[in-house]
Amino acid sequence: MSLNCSLWQDNSMAVKRFAFAKFSEVTEQCFLLFTLILLMFLTSLMGNALIALTIWTNPVLHTPMYFFLANLSLLEIGYTCSIIPKMLQSLVSEARGISREGCATQMFFFSFFGISECCLLAAMAFDRYMAICSPLHYATRMSRGVCVHLSMVSWGVGCMVGLGQTNYIFSLDFCGPCEIDHFFCDLPPILALACGDTSHNEAAVFVVAILCISSPFLLIIASYGRILAVVLLMPSPEGRHKALSTCSSHLLVVTLFYGSASVTYLRPKASHSPGTDKLLALFYTVVTSMLNPIIYSLRNKEVKAAVWRTLHFLPFKECL
Repeated sequence: MSLNCSLWQDNSMAVKRFAFAKFSEVTEQCFLLFTLILLMFLTSLMGNALIALTIWTNPVLHTPMYFFLANLSLLEIGYTCSIIPKMLQSLVSEARGISREGCATQMFFFSFFGISECCLLAAMAFDRYMAICSPLHYATRMSRGVCVHLSMVSWGVGCMVGLGQTNYIFSLDFCGPCEIDHFFCDLPPILALACGDTSHNEAAVFVVAILCISSPFLLIIASYGRILAVVLLMPSPEGRHKALSTCSSHLLVVTLFYGSASVTYLRPKASHSPGTDKLLALFYTVVTSMLNPIIYSLRNKEVKAAVWRTLHFLPFKECL
């Protein structure tokens, strides 16, 4: 169902307000989707908040690997909170509109948290590289100050790219239609509503996506390539298993996040379809955020034990 944009345009015919497309005309389908997404959203919030709280309150987890994991959980909370509440509202009400300023704000925070996570995952891979390939120098080269700086760089890059992308997109004119064929203000569906030829803008967004997604990913591949080479030379099977087990959770998270993000933003425009894009976006905004704390807690004995202590409100010393 198309919307009448005439009430949402000023005298210059520039769109001042957008509306998200309906998921379905069938009320029961919308309610079912609302319930599923709400459950995943709450699971993601509670899981990531619990991981962050557990790490900050348990001294034994005050190591570089868990410091980065706590940052990852905070990014996941911000990432989902920037998108899901508005999506849930659109599913169960007719209030699907969003102002131009509100859309720009949502795009900024989505880009900010998403790009920051790309960089942080690369920092986590570098941490594993240092721990396995240079264990004698690990404590000095991955000091608390170094970890804080790597984290700040990740958040800072995300903020700068988010501001730049959002300002670049919303400096364009939008003259209709006003309906966004998506459930949040993502870059491709917003660009599709801009006036005139946007091929240069799309090319610029694609280049930024390559730099911000591919560059950290290549660093991750290089780190794990070196890790694999070192692990294969270890004489002890127990040592190889321990080294690989410390990396398995991170590798799984990287695969889920970068896999869905790459398919969404790095494939040719001709292969895009609104339905596929929505399913992919739903996966990397809701499903991966819900799975991350589960992956890290189930595959890491230290995190699992610490989470259990936190849930039972037991003093840390009494649990040793």
